[in-house]
Amino acid sequence: MQIQNIPIEEAFENAGECPFCYIERRTEDHMMDFVLGHSASYMEPDIRDMTDREGFCRQHFKKMYDYGNALGNAWILKTMYLRNISEMKKEFKDFKPSGRSLFKKDGENSIAEWIRGKEKSCFICSGVATSFGNYMKTFFSMYKEDPAEFLKRIKGTKGFCLSHFAVLIEQADKSLSRQELDEFYRAVLPLMEENMDRVYGDISWFVDKYDYRNRDADWKNSKDAIPRGMLKLKGTDPSLPPHTLDR
Repeated sequence: MQIQNIPIEEAFENAGECPFCYIERRTEDHMMDFVLGHSASYMEPDIRDMTDREGFCRQHFKKMYDYGNALGNAWILKTMYLRNISEMKKEFKDFKPSGRSLFKKDGENSIAEWIRGKEKSCFICSGVATSFGNYMKTFFSMYKEDPAEFLKRIKGTKGFCLSHFAVLIEQADKSLSRQELDEFYRAVLPLMEENMDRVYGDISWFVDKYDYRNRDADWKNSKDAIPRGMLKLKGTDPSLPPHTLDR
């Protein structure tokens, strides 16, 4: 087995509602370990320069806090604040509240634009996106080696979350021939319909179970329908504990 295929194999073994959710979660965990783990990359000036420039989104700030490395977070925040304060002072110095202008769109404000620009990037998000894109290419390289066998494995899963299904079919359109695409879609579209219906059925029964007439009825497969339902729609499982520093 080629080393780049291992994460795909692991994803099939731990597919749950979406094998790509497993890959993305593992990739994010590795990025968190790189930023705040025992390797102490946050102590390297070149790494902190990158994290300072790209920053972190709201979600990853929360996950970084939950990770548990207080000193690492403090180091990262310290240098981020130095950069932000320096840039902010320059923005304030050059700012002219001109209102309407021939050179600006109505309502455009240079300070607000500076802030908005910083909110568009995240060091962890960009790292995950790059790695995930490479895994998606590997997925289709494996597919093309033996389409029949790979389709059999795909059909053995519970499909994909809607978010990753969009990424999957976009990459399929780029990677597969016309004939391969026809075969691919004949397999994955019914698979998605079947499993969306399955999750809907579990959620629907979860609701019906609260009817007094069903008080003594079996929960069937609905006890964890809420987190699975959220994962199937958006690729996030709220029931998972946060990834934390391995002490």
